[in-house]
Amino acid sequence: MGGAGPHPLDNPALAALEAGPQARFAERRGRVLRYPVDMSPFAGVPSAPDSADWADAAALVGPGGLLVLAGYAAPPPEHWEQVFRIPGVQLTGEALRAEADPEAVPLTAADVPEMLDLVARTRPGPFLPRTVEMGAYLGIRRDGALVAMAGERMRPPGWTEISAVCTDPAFRGQGLAARLVRAVAVGIRARGDVPFLHAALENADAIRLYEALGFRVRRKLCFLGTTVPGAAVPDATVSDRD
Repeated sequence: MGGAGPHPLDNPALAALEAGPQARFAERRGRVLRYPVDMSPFAGVPSAPDSADWADAAALVGPGGLLVLAGYAAPPPEHWEQVFRIPGVQLTGEALRAEADPEAVPLTAADVPEMLDLVARTRPGPFLPRTVEMGAYLGIRRDGALVAMAGERMRPPGWTEISAVCTDPAFRGQGLAARLVRAVAVGIRARGDVPFLHAALENADAIRLYEALGFRVRRKLCFLGTTVPGAAVPDATVSDRD
């Protein structure tokens, strides 16, 4: 008898882009896939990539392009420059209590300028002009201004990542992030998925919040950013402080 296959969360970007609702977004070269660059910086390579896979990644991203991987632990190939390596954790929310919130309103493409502004001030992790297309996003407004939000990012089969959890500094301490995480989970559970999320290891406050909500650490992992050999790229960094 053969062993069980890889878990979808072991290589979440690759799993999300290979199958399920986000496969329609995939840009592919061989066994390497990525999201459109204005949607998400993440790409997926096989868990044990060979030289052909790295050649395909280089062709897909282009000389000097930035390749961002979630969960890949080995160093990049020779001549590729490591731009960042962010230690993090992956948490799963089987015990999270999903709960609708009357103050949480859906966010759409029309809200993207405000969402980008909130992200720029709070730095929860990568959020780009088309990230809102990856799933449902909810926000809380005060006096008409967007002060907190959370939404869905990668969707490997059976799982949905909660991401972009952020609150304007002036409104922290009111439990808005917890309320939004629970509210986003309502839609995730309704379609039969399990919530999960990522957090930077240094963001102890966020990890404590998520654990208090019922998330449990599944594993430690790294976010790796590396550039394809070739022309230099403009300054580009990715943090994932969700």
